[in-house]
Amino acid sequence: MIVWLNGTHGVGKTTTSVLVQRRIPGSRIFDAEKVGEVLMDVTPGLPATDNFQHWPIWRPLVVETARRLIGYVGGTLIVPMTVLVEDYWREIESGLAGHGIPVRHVILHAEEEVLVSRIDGDEDLGPSVFRHAYVEPYAAAARTWLHDAGEVVDTTWLTPDQVADHVVRALPCGAAR
Repeated sequence: MIVWLNGTHGVGKTTTSVLVQRRIPGSRIFDAEKVGEVLMDVTPGLPATDNFQHWPIWRPLVVETARRLIGYVGGTLIVPMTVLVEDYWREIESGLAGHGIPVRHVILHAEEEVLVSRIDGDEDLGPSVFRHAYVEPYAAAARTWLHDAGEVVDTTWLTPDQVADHVVRALPCGAAR
C-alpha cells in the first residue's frame, strides 16, 4: 500500500515520513520530488514551468515508479509529497488504483499562524520564500477539495511523534508494529 502524506511545504511531511517509516515494518520512503528533479535535468530542458508537477509526464512517472518499487520490494511506500491541484491528485490516485495499489491519503494540516512560525523558525532550512509561497495555495485547496480527499491530521499542537502515531493508528490492521 501507499501512505501519501500531503500538505503544504513546511507542515512536517518529511519528518513525519521518517517517523512513520520506523513504525511500519518493511516500509520505505519514496520521495516523488526526485522524479521531478530527473525531469528538470533533461537537456535541452522541457517546456518552461514554475512547478514540475505541471509537466504531464511527471504524474504517470510517479505512478509507474511507485508501482515498480512495490513490485520489486513489496511492503508499504510512504510518499511525502505536496499535491495541491485536484486534477493532478485524481490522476495519481486513479493511476495507482488502476494497478490495484491501495492509497491512504493523509493531509497534514497546521493553522496558518503556526505554519508560518514553523517555516520562519526552521533551523535546517531557515526562512523560505518558496515555502511561504505555498501557504495560500494550500489554504485554497484545503477549502475547496483537499480536506475532503483524505484524512486530515491537524498537526498544529501535536509533536512529530504524535502525528506519526496518529497516521499509523489510522492504517489497516497489520500494517504497523
